[in-house]
Amino acid sequence: MSSIWWSGLLVLGLVSTACADQLLMIRSGLSFPEAMLALQNAITTRGYKVTHVQNVDIGLTKIGYQTDNYKVVFYGKAEEIAQLTAKHPELIPYLPLNVAIFAERDNTILVTDRPGVLADFFPDPELKSVFTRWEKDLTEIVNEVQEAR
Repeated sequence: MSSIWWSGLLVLGLVSTACADQLLMIRSGLSFPEAMLALQNAITTRGYKVTHVQNVDIGLTKIGYQTDNYKVVFYGKAEEIAQLTAKHPELIPYLPLNVAIFAERDNTILVTDRPGVLADFFPDPELKSVFTRWEKDLTEIVNEVQEAR
């Protein structure tokens, strides 16, 4: 029984490590409104447009969860997304790109999927360069929010 328990623990550890590698997460000392503004500014200064802000906190509160602020910011470049999805409709579920942002005590957390991971699922060399660029931009975006004062 003991070896089964340890094997299960090892598998759980490997799975959580693999999942963590697929995420980009930062903690900001900014208040939620300040971090939200910094996020939107960082997105637009890199040529992207915020396409939608989903108020997740409202839905969570309605089903009994206590949360202050929890939103998902969707963003992209409309022409680029239209061209990519016309040529590669299998990308539609992954677009537009998004960042979850939520308050946690005195901090604000930003979490998102790493776009570079999509290259594992869509090995087209043309797409890989797009995914790599998106991940570079996204890393700069969240780092800008983390470093904002």
